[in-house]
Amino acid sequence: MNADRRDPRTVEVIDAHHHCWDLSQGNYPWLQQDYLGEQFFLGPYEQLRRDYLPDDYRADTKGYRIVGTVHIEAERSRTQQVEETRWLHGLRERSGLPTVVVPHVSFTQPDLIEVLTAHTAFAHVRGIRSKPVTASGPGISVQGQPGTLQDPAWLEGLSQLQAFGLSWDLRVPFWHLLEAADVAKQFPGIRIILNHTGLPLDRSEEGLAAWREGMEALADAPNVYVKLSELGLRGGRWDPVSNRQVLRDALSIFGSERAVFASNLPVSGLSARFETLFAGVLDAVSELDQVAVDNVFANNARIFYRM
Repeated sequence: MNADRRDPRTVEVIDAHHHCWDLSQGNYPWLQQDYLGEQFFLGPYEQLRRDYLPDDYRADTKGYRIVGTVHIEAERSRTQQVEETRWLHGLRERSGLPTVVVPHVSFTQPDLIEVLTAHTAFAHVRGIRSKPVTASGPGISVQGQPGTLQDPAWLEGLSQLQAFGLSWDLRVPFWHLLEAADVAKQFPGIRIILNHTGLPLDRSEEGLAAWREGMEALADAPNVYVKLSELGLRGGRWDPVSNRQVLRDALSIFGSERAVFASNLPVSGLSARFETLFAGVLDAVSELDQVAVDNVFANNARIFYRM
């Protein structure tokens, strides 16, 4: 049966990207003392400055067949990287969520190996998210600076993931996708998943052309998957017309075997409800067969994150 004729609430879902936090149990600078306000890529986010726990997640996804979730590090204090992993495993024991965990480590921190060893001592750790230093916008170069995608020390740190059997969650805006593709091709043994559809924040013809060029370069590396997630724009704007094109283009470029549904809750709530996010991805796969639909909504995440 075609996906566009199905009740969306019957689709089996593994949500490949969400966050939880308890502001009394850890320090999250971006939510607490270092509130970014207008500097955040979606604009002010006062509504996020409260606890977000499994009961909140279940309320936001009520009625959908969520059979597993992937928790991506929530930018807890970088002095509490392992503590976040420990807290999430306790949360899983108490509530059943999340299913697996992707913590943080900086690829240039001096105790990198020690922290990776500590993370992987926990049974449900599957990968690492570590954001490189990026430019504030297209046309601005930070190439070769410390912490960038060209920094030899940063690349050496990234290379350590293979020995630990960990994947890498890659998050860069669209103007760094070509550089990210060069990195992906240097490390074919590391499984990489691009966050948030490559952040196509400029929906002009020129902006989308640059985004597609970068996406095609990344897709040329067979070790790279893409998350169909976070299409919100500045100020929490939701543009259903360009979002539809972005989702369909991403799916066409990566194919249904390397595209993964993800919610980015609760951050995505700044722009749209879960129902809207889900409907957009379901529309993007509506012309594909049932195997492809099942792959995008569950099976690809199950494989990538070894669930």
